Amino acid sequence: MPHIVLFDGPTREDLLPLTFTRPVCELRIGIMTIREKWEHHYTGTVCVHTQDYLMPKFGTEIPSDPCLYVDGSVLPTPTFIQTLYDLKEGECITSAGQVIAFKGTEAQLKKGGLDGYTKTEVDAGLIVEINNPGDIFALNGLAIAQDIQAFLHLDAELDDTNTVYGDELYTEEGAKISASIINTTTGPVYIGKNAEVMEGCIIRGPFVLGEGATLKMGTKIYGPTTIGPHCKVGGEVSNSVLQGYSNKGHDGFLGNSVIGEWCNLGADTNTSNLKNNYGSVKVWNYRQSKMVDTGKMFHGLIMGDHSKSSINTMFNTGTVVGVSANIFGGGFPPKFIPSFSWGTGRDAETFDLGRSFQVAQAVCQRRDVEFTELDEAILRHIFQETAHYRT
Repeated sequence: MPHIVLFDGPTREDLLPLTFTRPVCELRIGIMTIREKWEHHYTGTVCVHTQDYLMPKFGTEIPSDPCLYVDGSVLPTPTFIQTLYDLKEGECITSAGQVIAFKGTEAQLKKGGLDGYTKTEVDAGLIVEINNPGDIFALNGLAIAQDIQAFLHLDAELDDTNTVYGDELYTEEGAKISASIINTTTGPVYIGKNAEVMEGCIIRGPFVLGEGATLKMGTKIYGPTTIGPHCKVGGEVSNSVLQGYSNKGHDGFLGNSVIGEWCNLGADTNTSNLKNNYGSVKVWNYRQSKMVDTGKMFHGLIMGDHSKSSINTMFNTGTVVGVSANIFGGGFPPKFIPSFSWGTGRDAETFDLGRSFQVAQAVCQRRDVEFTELDEAILRHIFQETAHYRT
């Protein structure tokens, strides 16, 4: 069985700022990351090939023999995997003209061209691709439905203080749920290992609460929503994905949004996810260096890793925040906030790199996670790569 190598395809730049700090395949959608999905569905070994500055942390050794190279933005489905099994050397699969899979070597991937390869355009209905951050919340319901098949063996262990509608509640070992209302008639609800749903929560599936994560008292959840591992969430959340290790611990609304890791939304932070004129939302696109039309009526906040908002922050519809930004000040912040911003608007300064490392180290320690030299090197690279946005 040939190795599968998940690589960063051309959509990697369209998925910034989320992919500044991780390969595309490490994005979480549904219950698992894309890499974890491939490891679950594929019987062979799964490797990762990403940007040079991310390889020391996320990259894996790749055999010199021909492998199956797959764009990390593509989610595995039985039909697509069968198509890969049939792929021969010198053949590649395209979607909308872009190569999403080929059988070959790492040298061919780095060369950037597949001259002489036979190209087969895949039927759009046979694959699921994440082409921009908004796709993560838009396709989250589908991803939850696919992932939950791996957990159907789980039983729901509840005490009689809870009210559950439907029969699609799945809980891992150590999960705690107290005095809450859970509606699974609208989609499955998965509560991960050692996760906790505190008293008074109201959950409407599809919903995922990752390992070690917490829903604080009185939280209201509208699916499809995923709260990644070791997050702490309160207030009201609708159709959003928190990648992991992030906090939204207080009242405030988060809708149609994607939040990276190690973020914190201060008390009463609110996101607008719908324009007053009900028009299509525009968001900042890094590849095009301009605002682009998403074609979506509902689109909230996209926030890169290690970013924070102060209490009472009001995010406008379709706001994009980079990595390690600190948002504070009166009124609505700009719709695009560069990485390592300290404050917003005309008074914004650059967040000192050394201080940003100190904050990241302190935040990681609270979750008993080491902030390593590899993590520091990644943030240093991003600081330099995004400097022109802060001038």
